[in-house]
Amino acid sequence: MRSAVVTGMGVMAPNGLTTDAYWSATLDGKSGIDRIRRFDCSAYPVSLAGEITFDPVDLVPGRLLVETSTMSHLAIAAAEMALADARITPAELPEYELGVVTANATGGVEFGQRELQNLWTNGPAHMSAYMSIAWFYAATTGQLSIRHKLRGHCGVVVTEQAGGLDAIGHARRVLRQGQRMVLAGGTESAMSPAGIVAQIPTRRLSTRDDPGRAYLPFDADASGYVPGEGGAILIVEDAGSARDRGAGTPYGEISGYAATFDPRPGSGRPPALRRAIESALADAGVTPGDVDVVFADAAGVPALDAEEAAAISAVFGPHAVPVTAPKALTGRIYAGAGALDVVAALLAIRDGVLPPTANVTELAPGCDIDLVRGEPRSAPVRTALVLARGNGGFNSALVVRGPGA
Repeated sequence: MRSAVVTGMGVMAPNGLTTDAYWSATLDGKSGIDRIRRFDCSAYPVSLAGEITFDPVDLVPGRLLVETSTMSHLAIAAAEMALADARITPAELPEYELGVVTANATGGVEFGQRELQNLWTNGPAHMSAYMSIAWFYAATTGQLSIRHKLRGHCGVVVTEQAGGLDAIGHARRVLRQGQRMVLAGGTESAMSPAGIVAQIPTRRLSTRDDPGRAYLPFDADASGYVPGEGGAILIVEDAGSARDRGAGTPYGEISGYAATFDPRPGSGRPPALRRAIESALADAGVTPGDVDVVFADAAGVPALDAEEAAAISAVFGPHAVPVTAPKALTGRIYAGAGALDVVAALLAIRDGVLPPTANVTELAPGCDIDLVRGEPRSAPVRTALVLARGNGGFNSALVVRGPGA
């Protein structure tokens, strides 16, 4: 089997607009969660989010700027960083050697709302733009492919919060089919009235207005999560190809991946996250004792946190492995969250430090996990497990290992 290694990373996060800025803010406990400023949220029960402010005008041509959404702008920015980090110039490669696999959950809802408003204002003249909303799930992959003239394997996965991990897992599968390298990951932005309103019926969003107490995964005072935008794009490359082109030491290897789907509610069958964890570890050829840290999905919803903590404890034992959730500083970024956590896991391996879970003060009863809190924890890290769960029953688990681990 070909080894899939990560040779480049690009990050756009609410608390940092580059990989280094995000990692520094995460270790320093700097939050990107604040009051929503993109639109007037005074009439909504949700007032906080992890928003990103940046000007894409230098990255996106004027025509495309109005025909695309923030979700695509974030992906373009992150992909530019990842390519530069990996020292890859797409124009110098055979056009079929670099593919694109991204994840999406909201389908460019910001763009959709704008086009619907135009439809209401301009009538049938804007019907073609309205109909174009249907293909927006694949727009990020398409924009990256067109921008860099990439004709390798292209795809998009739609599994909500699990999507970022699924995209990276699929990228590894594509490499094993002969592709040399893949732009993989996910970005997300639902920072519009339509985006927030669509999420309110889930009853999973925190309605608190204190940024320090709104999103508290695994905490006894947890009340839901804060939405966020951003994500990460990674260069996932065949190890032999990376070595042959002189890419240098990779960040690490994608060594294991698995995905499961929960049984229907009321079936009496247990959630399938534990099975995803065990399958990913088996795929990587590692045991629970080999794992140095778990990056949790961390829903911030008491029932979901309890399920995840139970799955982690069942596999590793109570309090047996450090668990962390740096997304407490960014909000839940849906399809962008898993890729961002993989970046954090690889940087934890590189630097030998575990980022803390911000603001959590008291673990909820039954959450028998060793949650990293307060300050970063110095520790040798060779193997990390990243978890993600998507609304609707999706579970994904990804194992990353350090170079030579």
